[in-house]
Amino acid sequence: MKKLLLLTALVVLSFTTAQSQNFNIGVSASLPVGDSSDGYTFGAQLDFSYLFDINDSFYVGPMASLLYYNGDEIDTPIGTFEVDSAVFLPIGGSARFMLEEFFFGADLGYGVGISPDGNDGGFFYRPKVGYNFGSIAAILSYSGVSMDGGTFSSVNAGVEFGL
Repeated sequence: MKKLLLLTALVVLSFTTAQSQNFNIGVSASLPVGDSSDGYTFGAQLDFSYLFDINDSFYVGPMASLLYYNGDEIDTPIGTFEVDSAVFLPIGGSARFMLEEFFFGADLGYGVGISPDGNDGGFFYRPKVGYNFGSIAAILSYSGVSMDGGTFSSVNAGVEFGL
């Protein structure tokens, strides 16, 4: 069984390497802003995308992310209240416009609410700017999930690896 798993991993790795650098995996640290900062202290994002060349400067393709925001403890006159961590699974599309090493882009889709209970998710958007250092890029972005009753938003800084 271990040999089969190792062989499968090698085949998948070979396939993604053969597909140029269109497959991207990113990781970012997040700082909740706006109303989100009242109950959440920090977050992390894990991003996946596969971008197709439309021309030399423009790329589009599917994307998926996992957004995690750590809940905070809030002191009130009647005691301490602990906010549950929030998790979203955005699924949608990604687009990028390249300017030499710099790029501008956006991700749009639906952020499925994973936790806490009652998190129904909402419209997901993430404008971003980045700088390519070869197969690694530095990225700054703003993420938002618009839900009934408000928007869950954060500013993010991270790296992306082209595979």
